[in-house]
Amino acid sequence: MQKRWEIMGNFMQNPLAMKKNLLISAFLVVLIQQGVAQEISLIPQPVKVEKGNGQFLLTKETVITATNDEDRRAARLFNEYLKATFGFSLDIDRQEGKDYIRLVTRQFIQAPSKDAYSLKIGKDGVVIEGDTYAGTFYGLQTLMQLLPVGKTTAFKSLPLPYITIEDYPRFNYRGLHLDVSRHFFPVAFIKKYIDYISYHKMNYFHWHLTDDQGWRIEIKKYPELTNTGAWRHGTIIGRYPGTGNDNIRYGGFYTQDEVREVVRYAAERHITVIPEIEMPGHASAAIASYPFLSCFPAKETVIPANPSEASKRVDGKKVQETWGVFEDVFCAGNDSTFLFLENVLSEVLELFPSRYIHAGGDECPKSNWKKCPKCQARIRAEGLKDEHELQSYFIQRMEKYLNAKGRVLIGWDEILEGGLAPNAVVMSWRGESGGIEAAKQKHYVIMTPQKPMYFDHTQTRNEDSVTIGGYNPLEAVYAYEPIPKELDEAAARFVLGAQANLWAEYLKNPSKVEYMLFPRLSALSEALWSPKEKRSWTDFEKRLQTQFRRYEQWGANYSKAYYEVKVNILPAPKNIGLQVVAEPRDRKGELQYTISSQLTKYSKPIILQKSTDLEIRYFRNGNLVNAIPLKFSFNKATGKKISVTNKPNEKYPGQGGAFSLVNGVWSDKGLSHPDWLGFIGDDIVATIDLGKLQHVKSVKLHTIDQNGSWVYLPKYVEVQVSADGKKFRTVGRSSDFVKDTLTMGWMKVAFTSTHARWVRVVVKNYGLIPEGQPGAGNKAWVFADEIQVE
Repeated sequence: MQKRWEIMGNFMQNPLAMKKNLLISAFLVVLIQQGVAQEISLIPQPVKVEKGNGQFLLTKETVITATNDEDRRAARLFNEYLKATFGFSLDIDRQEGKDYIRLVTRQFIQAPSKDAYSLKIGKDGVVIEGDTYAGTFYGLQTLMQLLPVGKTTAFKSLPLPYITIEDYPRFNYRGLHLDVSRHFFPVAFIKKYIDYISYHKMNYFHWHLTDDQGWRIEIKKYPELTNTGAWRHGTIIGRYPGTGNDNIRYGGFYTQDEVREVVRYAAERHITVIPEIEMPGHASAAIASYPFLSCFPAKETVIPANPSEASKRVDGKKVQETWGVFEDVFCAGNDSTFLFLENVLSEVLELFPSRYIHAGGDECPKSNWKKCPKCQARIRAEGLKDEHELQSYFIQRMEKYLNAKGRVLIGWDEILEGGLAPNAVVMSWRGESGGIEAAKQKHYVIMTPQKPMYFDHTQTRNEDSVTIGGYNPLEAVYAYEPIPKELDEAAARFVLGAQANLWAEYLKNPSKVEYMLFPRLSALSEALWSPKEKRSWTDFEKRLQTQFRRYEQWGANYSKAYYEVKVNILPAPKNIGLQVVAEPRDRKGELQYTISSQLTKYSKPIILQKSTDLEIRYFRNGNLVNAIPLKFSFNKATGKKISVTNKPNEKYPGQGGAFSLVNGVWSDKGLSHPDWLGFIGDDIVATIDLGKLQHVKSVKLHTIDQNGSWVYLPKYVEVQVSADGKKFRTVGRSSDFVKDTLTMGWMKVAFTSTHARWVRVVVKNYGLIPEGQPGAGNKAWVFADEIQVE
């Protein structure tokens, strides 16, 4: 600071020097302006872009002309952005001169160019023409991206490149979801979230308003929904099942006036808000408010893990304080349940003009229905086969109510069970199979598979904060194709688009929401808007650098996982040990690594042949950008050839496939670690070639026990050995489990020392989950991320 004042003092003493330097500064500003303007970095990538030679300077004298109220509203929103970012706004509706932004909506819709727009910038100004009001609005969003990036309030003019753009969206449904039940977010942030949707030319906001942990919308006919259902006595601490309870009363809800304000705010930005009222499962908050909705109203709510002290003192129904799936669901045999839900939806429909209303329909345990006399009577009276058809009856009955009101029901893909409601739209989240099945049945589909559309999953291989598990990196989101290859052209027409979901179990504040959202939302926007043939990851990476600066301009927190060093653990030559391959995102920095505190420059794969602690460090401009610590534990199986008989689930394929089981590392952070192999209903059968005949006496398997997520310990682990790889004999079996963390640990099989070259490990799946357990009636998950042989 002192140095700058010394320079200014010299200028004051030498006016000619000051004048000369001011001229140079002005010239540099022009150069900076020109440089910024020439940098055309648009996300999502438009259909067609033609660059010209020259610039139009937008100044305070520029006029926005619009001929109707809707375009004038869009102009005002553009002005708000100008004012917030550059410190000035423009006149609207003054007579057009030679310095203008002209908005014209043709209201001409012709497939596939619904919501299309053209944008032309020339010497006299900017012309945006939209086929629809939404199209004109999207043109303004593109114009915003052509402005300089950053807080440049000192600029008196904003350079815009001469350019011609023709553009329209590929998919009609481009959605983003937010769960406000697990954690509540104020209206101010909901509006900010809608702005983020708008900036990316998305057009649907899926608002998850009710769940087991909180009811978040005022229903005047049922005040206890917010008096009681909006509040829980406490929340688990840390990753499920938690290390305790914070014992802090937590909650909140949106008044009907606040809901109207959010819906209006979204509509101005051509975003439709879809409310979700969960049924028939995820109903704990509603049942805590009105116990008659339960199959067993007098039965006390069980808080399955670490209940709060207040919950221990209170009898009866309660709002859940932990995460997972719970047995207490809406009673399908009681007509008062349907009357309640119809009354709730009646008020919801007055607040939300959306054609689509989301009814949930997912993760509904059937155990209470099996024991409930009223539900069993309903099954008999309606001629239903089982409880799955009872769920179908439930959803179809609610769909008839919504259809009579001119609305369309959306449900998660479980609504396929027992028969799909006639007019329902399916959101396919458990992979793509539900969406494929529904599309083939000529039902409209929105693709939202957990992998890669769940943004609550980590986007880094090295989890830096607690997440629910799973790994969905930026590249996977960008590469996602919403139309499955299994669909022919006719069936593909039923895919409306796709949506990303952000569940809030571990998102306690807006900053964490933004951190999980960005930059993946930018990748999704391009996957849903831009023509398939125009998408290029290499080109997107270049434009992403400018997008990072836009996040900073918006004041948004965002993940730096893009710059993370990619580390692959591979077998060493001839399967003797491991080789660690490190690859930075770019070549502008330097990689180093430490083994036993010795620092070495990385120039080739690191060969490891014994247990060690390794840290890989990435430096740019002398600054440490990334540090990845890895702890390797060697045993006779490490680095050896391995194969698995059954294919793991696509959501948990292991970082290196089957080799993840013998790469010397395992998770200490739950399912967020990418090494896990996960199987639904299937056994794990892994065969390891030790390379030579040798003594073996024990096998250990690292696994996880997390019943609330339907993850169960294996029934047992069996070890078989062979000298020739053909004939195997069983040498031991065990069900013993020793924890090393809250939910994870080792199952060890010890046996009399024997000679073997091949070791086969059979991990017996828990099977069908019985009544009374989380996920009853479903196939259990089983996980493994490391096998040790001694």
